[in-house]
Amino acid sequence: MKKSLVTATLIAVGAFALNAQADMEGKLDAKAEFEKHCAVCHPAGGNIVNQAKPLGKAALAKDGIKSWKDIVAKIRNPGPGMTKFDKKGMPDKEAKAIAEYVLKTFK
Repeated sequence: MKKSLVTATLIAVGAFALNAQADMEGKLDAKAEFEKHCAVCHPAGGNIVNQAKPLGKAALAKDGIKSWKDIVAKIRNPGPGMTKFDKKGMPDKEAKAIAEYVLKTFK
């Protein structure tokens, strides 16, 4: 009994520590989120569905996408060929982190 209580306590403390580490200072690993949600169709900032629309700054600007808010709007309501991510599938915090990552990474 005593051993199982110690084990349960250690598991609970470990889970709490992992959760705290994952959300340290409210920051997400934007690169990991991009890899999880976007990289299948946008490897290295490209676009396997429509090669004329990569994630580089100039290409995004052609479509009127200049800020993280514009990218989030596209994530929420994309054009043909792109998966739509609602707030349940990708919370605003994740969407913003991914959008900022795209702007910073793919020039």
